[in-house]
Amino acid sequence: MPDADHRPFNVLFLCTGNSARSIMAEAILRDVGRGAFVAHSAGSFPKGQVHPVALEMLRRNGLSTEGCRSKSWDEFTGARAPKLDFVFTVCDDAAGEVCPIWPGQPMTAHWGIPDPAAASGNEAQVALAFADAFRVLKNRVTLFAGLPIAGLDRLSLQTRVDAIGKTTSDQPAA
Repeated sequence: MPDADHRPFNVLFLCTGNSARSIMAEAILRDVGRGAFVAHSAGSFPKGQVHPVALEMLRRNGLSTEGCRSKSWDEFTGARAPKLDFVFTVCDDAAGEVCPIWPGQPMTAHWGIPDPAAASGNEAQVALAFADAFRVLKNRVTLFAGLPIAGLDRLSLQTRVDAIGKTTSDQPAA
């Protein structure tokens, strides 16, 4: 379990392109984490830019887009990288990839959701895909931020973060 006395906890959200889901999860945790977490995001093959609809979704929900950028997970593997406490994959592709060895053995879980950046159709259909992804991520991140981390042993905490990855926007974690 992450050190219960350690505050804030460093959380990394991973996705292949780091242009939509992981960016939204990072911004949501910055908002709901209330200083208990430092949120980061990265990708195995970053697109190099944040999807404009993801940025619009964040703004529409009153979240800051300051500092949002698409970046490689390599930024979190070097000697100067923050010590990670939690690493969550938010896309199916990243869950199947070989991830770097994260120093300090952070707790990991897979919270995969469909990629809204891959949505096709008209503007309304694409916006709906982003809204759906945002709702699921907001629910999961909010559930995570509300966990009594200091009061849970490592196995219980792992069980809880795994269960959060199975929730949708309208159902509680098991």
